[in-house]
Amino acid sequence: MRWTALAASVSLFGICVFLRNALERDPVTHVLVMLPLLAAAGWLLASTIETQGWRPSQPVANAATLLGVFVILFWMLPRYIDASLTNPLVELAKFVTIPIGVGAVLSVSWRAAHPMLRGFLKANAISMLGVLAFLFTHAPVRICNSYLVSDQERLGVGFLVVAVVLAVAWVVPLFFPTKTRIGPVHDATGEAAT
Repeated sequence: MRWTALAASVSLFGICVFLRNALERDPVTHVLVMLPLLAAAGWLLASTIETQGWRPSQPVANAATLLGVFVILFWMLPRYIDASLTNPLVELAKFVTIPIGVGAVLSVSWRAAHPMLRGFLKANAISMLGVLAFLFTHAPVRICNSYLVSDQERLGVGFLVVAVVLAVAWVVPLFFPTKTRIGPVHDATGEAAT
């Protein structure tokens, strides 16, 4: 399992490097395919550490989760999406900070973070994607100088689709909770089992 995750991580990162020009040519594949693939590569790489039994404490996990969210927010700014296409140092930063600062950090910290924090961040992710969808589809000017207005409108629609998919994926399981046992287990005679 560990070697499979490592191979998958290297493969995803390799796809982003070798198909960089093709993925960055369109804002939809750049933001909604390439960036998540980079994060997934980091997530899989860090999962090999987690399988060895190491997990952070909850305060550390909470702080690390917030760090990962701030890195995501940074790369959602149109200015830095643009800069990653024209400035090699910013592009290098993208290939380093997203796998490590988003994928690896969230892989290690997400499950150990407080459930209230996870729920809060999920709700904010959906609302942020909705705001981005509105911004990109209704802006009268180009937000990203490297892409056309029609391109950014398609990206806005993509943000809306992702928001709906995440909302469904996160809300539907709430209606089908897993059964947990509370209290002692009783045998057929009604006596509490030891």
